[in-house]
Amino acid sequence: MSRDDVILVGVDGSLPSLFALEWAAGEAGRRGWGLHLVCAYSLPSSTAASLDGGYAALDDTVIQEGAQAVLAEAAERVEGRGFAVTTKVHAGDAAGVLVDLSHEARMVVVGTRGRGGFADRLLGTVSSALPAHAHCPTVVVPLRDADGNPVPDDAELPPARPVRRIVAGMDGSDAAARALDYAITEASAWGADLTAVAGVPIGSMTGVLAWLPSSVDHEQVLADLQEGLNVAVDRALVDHPDVTVKRHALDGTGAELLTEFSVATDLIVVGSRGRGGFAGLLLGSTSQAVLHHAQCPVMVVTNRCEPVREGAQSA
Repeated sequence: MSRDDVILVGVDGSLPSLFALEWAAGEAGRRGWGLHLVCAYSLPSSTAASLDGGYAALDDTVIQEGAQAVLAEAAERVEGRGFAVTTKVHAGDAAGVLVDLSHEARMVVVGTRGRGGFADRLLGTVSSALPAHAHCPTVVVPLRDADGNPVPDDAELPPARPVRRIVAGMDGSDAAARALDYAITEASAWGADLTAVAGVPIGSMTGVLAWLPSSVDHEQVLADLQEGLNVAVDRALVDHPDVTVKRHALDGTGAELLTEFSVATDLIVVGSRGRGGFAGLLLGSTSQAVLHHAQCPVMVVTNRCEPVREGAQSA
């Protein structure tokens, strides 16, 4: 199936979703892609009881009009910036709608909080439905203040930062390798610095794993990890001689390290298996933790995402 050069953006009228829209607009402008703004709604599961004991069908006209108004306001914010903007209201679960539409898009972008909309679906009880099932990378854009706290809904919308620093998490998996490919194309498109990070929790291994010899050579463990990281990065850079990647093998878990890096980074890129069925509703522990705690946007790339298409990384 061919993909359009379009970024899907989930919009629900909340400040976080508008901040995600601003981030997506920056990406679209840099890539020469368009934006397709989507507002999804679901009718309440209960119906309104009528006076005669029956049930009155809910008229969703008002809800649709509200969704259209949300999209019109969002489209107005980003029009005239040099890329195409389209909008559409969908009836249905927000995450499910975006998953279906992700078959034909390059990327899907959502915020981290909302009023019962995309962000609640993303980081709620079934917290990984969208990034685990999407067929293109999912970028989750948090709206936090300098101290890492959520910004209140009545605050002024801050500008989205350009992508100047990117960190990709590496763990030797196929999903991580695919995520690195996407991180490289982002770095190429933005002219950004890219760092690949691999972690192993050496400091806690001897205390947790009784069978691990106390004489384990920590430096050798890190050296072996660094060697594997170098091999993976060198392989990914074969077709991208314009990109330089810094490599760090560090003591610590992937989630801890990436969360720490997110404080001084503009984009974290992480891979996850994104399996089907019930298991697919849950991302791995690393990507899940990073989504919840990162201070900067996080791109989740699963094996459902197509390999990077040559020539598609920038305009």
